[in-house]
Amino acid sequence: MQRIKSKFDTFRQKTNIVIYGTNTASGRLFDLVLLGVILTSVIIVMLETVKGFDLKYHQELIVLEWIITIFFTLEYLLRIISINKPLKYIFSFYGVVDLIATLPMYLSLFFVGTSVLTIFRAFRLLRLFKILKHPQFSSQSVHLREALIASKGKILIFIYFMLISSIIIGSIMYVVEGKEGGFTSIPISIYWTIVTLTTVGYGDISPITPLGQAIASLVMIMGYGIIAVPTGIVSAEFANTNRKKALVQRVNPCSSCGTEGHESNAKYCFHCGTEL
Repeated sequence: MQRIKSKFDTFRQKTNIVIYGTNTASGRLFDLVLLGVILTSVIIVMLETVKGFDLKYHQELIVLEWIITIFFTLEYLLRIISINKPLKYIFSFYGVVDLIATLPMYLSLFFVGTSVLTIFRAFRLLRLFKILKHPQFSSQSVHLREALIASKGKILIFIYFMLISSIIIGSIMYVVEGKEGGFTSIPISIYWTIVTLTTVGYGDISPITPLGQAIASLVMIMGYGIIAVPTGIVSAEFANTNRKKALVQRVNPCSSCGTEGHESNAKYCFHCGTEL
């Protein structure tokens, strides 16, 4: 019994290294294979929606889907048994995503049409951030996240302002154009305003009166300026975050490779590993 337990513990340890060990050769290989399988699955689901292709290769696509589903099921179970705190993984964001990725094909045995939900496997592509754990990549990801968090308040105020503006402009267009121009209600007029402000312009509704066309021209011009606002807010915060980070970085570059930009508490070069 002790021998069986010892073998199981060894299996768990090796499995953990392969599945969770992104810094090991076997771990990185597993992550790359997993990424390839996820991409293949997403492509298969998209091809199933192409009528001509699905009619010709329907059976083959179903077989591939089941192979991928079994692969994801085994991977999910191995992730659970190879860690000391399985519940922490099961209820984590990635754990929930991994479970959702395995369910659609099983549900399709009982409910028709649910297999298309396998497109949610695209969420598993987020594991790319765990695979690409290069220090510079991770550092820039952190900077971008901090910039988005810092600009959250400004963006929310901007969205609120745009919502109010859309309601006002939509109401004005409803009064000016009326049902003859396709502005049959204020909600429809607000829809037209949002579409026009975002410079999409579907053309399904368009003003026919001179005053309405004049207002529409102003809304279109506003749209070009409005698009740049969120980008400018995030860019400014991103630059500000980088500026703050630069204040705590080492002045001297790595003595081995000359790489700069190390944080003040860094002990080793993130590029070549030489002690700083």
